[in-house]
Amino acid sequence: MIHLDTHAVIWLYEGLLNKFSTFAKQQIEENDLVISPIVQLEIQYLFEIKRIKCESQMMIKELTNQLALEISQEPLQKIIHAAISLTWTRDPFDRLIVATAQISHAMLLTKDQSITSHYKHAIWD
Repeated sequence: MIHLDTHAVIWLYEGLLNKFSTFAKQQIEENDLVISPIVQLEIQYLFEIKRIKCESQMMIKELTNQLALEISQEPLQKIIHAAISLTWTRDPFDRLIVATAQISHAMLLTKDQSITSHYKHAIWD
């Protein structure tokens, strides 16, 4: 199982496979793909501010059908509790996405250098 950061989900949906490292593509092919529910919220936020052109529900539904993408079922209170200790960022989306992967004891596929510097199970290259 591998969790996906928001940009990875958007790039997969948009077919931008060239944005992924060879290692990242291999991880996508070889693992069950999971997202934090917070990824759904961030995608919707990006849609609302017109940074992307697809609503969250449509994007997640399509990727669920194509790639068997799953949404983490970790309880929100548990995610919040874990996120409180992630003081290395002020980005609430990043804190909650990392916390979801952390409590699931999962790798997180992300190109975000701040996350890869602070979450030991973050991978990209």
